[in-house]
Amino acid sequence: MHTLLRRFQFVSGVVLLIYLFLHLVNHALGIWSLDLAGRALVLALRLWRSVPGTVLLYGAALLHFSLALRTIYGRRYWTLPLTEWVRLWAGLSLPLLLIRHAVSTRLASSLYGFEPNYERIVISLITSGTQGLQLALLAPGWLHGCLGLWLRLRHHAMARRAKPVLVALLVLLPVLSAAGFIRMKQAVVAISAVPLRPDPKLVAHQVALDVWRHDILMLYLSLLMSAFAAGQIRNWLERRRIRKAAVNV
Repeated sequence: MHTLLRRFQFVSGVVLLIYLFLHLVNHALGIWSLDLAGRALVLALRLWRSVPGTVLLYGAALLHFSLALRTIYGRRYWTLPLTEWVRLWAGLSLPLLLIRHAVSTRLASSLYGFEPNYERIVISLITSGTQGLQLALLAPGWLHGCLGLWLRLRHHAMARRAKPVLVALLVLLPVLSAAGFIRMKQAVVAISAVPLRPDPKLVAHQVALDVWRHDILMLYLSLLMSAFAAGQIRNWLERRRIRKAAVNV
């Protein structure tokens, strides 16, 4: 069972890493032009919003998060190598950044008819003052996924030989993505003849979207804290049982 769960965790992680890779590449295309990035975004939306793409992406996310909760609950000791702490921080911090973005795009689109393109997204981020959040959005997940993939494949000779290329990809792709987003922001500001204003649909449903963000964030944090607390209680009960057994002996 443990081996099977590890395989599920690996496969679901690879699906999410592919999603992040394509998203980062999509942003990086903004270095060349806003139009090119926009055309790539249309293709990405067709892929991930199709029925198979939606099932694959959200199924992988739900499975990966469920297994992460199981790992947090099942951990006996929290003395970890630095690499594991970095991977854990990167993985758990991604949803904190992603929830706001997902509510403003996918959920707003599904519930209120907001159709995201890069111009609307950039304007929304600028007017809400969260463009810095967008720059930091995908880096933790990308780091988490790359570290997880490396820890899984590092014992293979081919992976060790490719390490310099993998490290370069780990660093350069988020940098290029950030540069692409900055370039798109400059392009949007340059072509706007009037002061930037967020999409009317986002404004009209701002209160409802804020409620969604708050509720999803609280659910996420509650699940994390519950898994950790339940694991600590279980560990305490096990230690207590062992001490009682030792005394009786």
